[in-house]
Amino acid sequence: MLSSDVTELDRLLSARLLFVTPDGANVGKEADLEAHRSGLIRITALTRRESRIEMFGVTAVVNAEMEMAGSFAGSPFEGRFRYTRVWHEEGAETKVVAGHVCAIK
Repeated sequence: MLSSDVTELDRLLSARLLFVTPDGANVGKEADLEAHRSGLIRITALTRRESRIEMFGVTAVVNAEMEMAGSFAGSPFEGRFRYTRVWHEEGAETKVVAGHVCAIK
């Protein structure tokens, strides 16, 4: 995410990705990749403050507090955010199938 490495993100995200953005929009894999490819989202700083991982068989739920800075649609942002990502085995690979991010006030 920090380098907007679309090739790596493409490898990590499931084709069936369900992601909820801070404004409540639902986006899939292609929209997520395009946001990085086009520069709609640019992350300039990303530091994990805490994280928790819970395993459910071949599925992992990751919850993390991140300190982030960057820009979205040209508007700068900075602050603490809470991410939830759901990783699931798809064949021989583990991919992000769902996620959510919100600002921490």
